[in-house]
Amino acid sequence: MPKVKTNSGAKKRFALTGSGKIKRKHAYKSHILTKKTKKQKRNLRHFTVLSSADNKNVRSLLALR
Repeated sequence: MPKVKTNSGAKKRFALTGSGKIKRKHAYKSHILTKKTKKQKRNLRHFTVLSSADNKNVRSLLALR
């Protein structure tokens, strides 16, 4: 049986934490930053944990169990 390939776009966008959760970056931080407040941009810098609704989908893209 052939190996399952990892989705190349997904492996660039998501990372695993030590406990096995999936980290992701925040949206709305790529352009049109002049009208966003400093506080908003500062809070978008940090990573967050993927929601449980998207977990199954992303795990299949990353070829995880």
